[in-house]
Amino acid sequence: MSQKISGVLPILHTPFLEDDSIDKDSLRKEIDWSFKVGADGVCTAMVSEILRLTPHERFELTELVIEATDGRGVVITSVGAESTKEALEYARHAENTGSSAIMAIPPVTKSLSDNELWEYFSTLANRTSFPLIVQDASSYVGKEISTEFYCRLLDEFGPEKIMFKPEASPIGSNLSALRDQSENRARIFDGSGGILLVDCYRRGISGTMPGVDLLDGIVALWNALKAGKDKLIYKLYFPICAIVALELQAGLDGFLAIEKYILVKRGLFQSDRRRKPYAWELDEETRLEIDRLLEILSNAVSDTK
Repeated sequence: MSQKISGVLPILHTPFLEDDSIDKDSLRKEIDWSFKVGADGVCTAMVSEILRLTPHERFELTELVIEATDGRGVVITSVGAESTKEALEYARHAENTGSSAIMAIPPVTKSLSDNELWEYFSTLANRTSFPLIVQDASSYVGKEISTEFYCRLLDEFGPEKIMFKPEASPIGSNLSALRDQSENRARIFDGSGGILLVDCYRRGISGTMPGVDLLDGIVALWNALKAGKDKLIYKLYFPICAIVALELQAGLDGFLAIEKYILVKRGLFQSDRRRKPYAWELDEETRLEIDRLLEILSNAVSDTK
């Protein structure tokens, strides 16, 4: 492929209008802002509310993202589904419409054996011509994927075909185990939202996949890490950590509620509407703390310019 998959690759949030359809204008604003602040590409995944979209909407979202990106960076499309057949349909659509790669979580409604998991991921790899990022989303849903399984995929398909987004806890030591057992061949992406980015970077990741809400701070932090500017690293990192810690308290619903609130506050989204059902609402005290932390982060980002 012509575009390298590395660096800061944010996971897009799906904006909704009051009739629950995808807000195309806000999605375009989100993508434009992502590239304006320095993203290397964009992705769809769990915080895109992929599991709450209809199949038609998943196809539509892929097409809208590719159109709005307009060649400015890579596009990674989430294709994970409850059956191999459905995942393949999403993967082929992504390939035919111009995605740079696909990313897949395992099915989440059944605990798969390694043999079943192998059939699922190997089928996706064998029947597509572009890279596959294997996502362990077990911090939200599903079962942890073992390091041994990752290495088996890597041995079979190679590091240009298979990449990894491990999210099972403890992320740091699991990441190092994959790095070491693969003899540094594995291309690994951080999926912690930024709260573990400094630790993961020092363990040798190829990139990070945060939400869009704190993207200006994440890009500045990534650049500071590459430059080895420790004082600046922690000035940016601490408010990011504090915000993500608040998001973590309610799992995926916490990320969605707070991240969409921030996107509205930034003027990128018209509404913080989420797909129902969900189990957590952002309360006023949390909102006020988010506002305070965002101001601290904004000041830290301004100091890098």
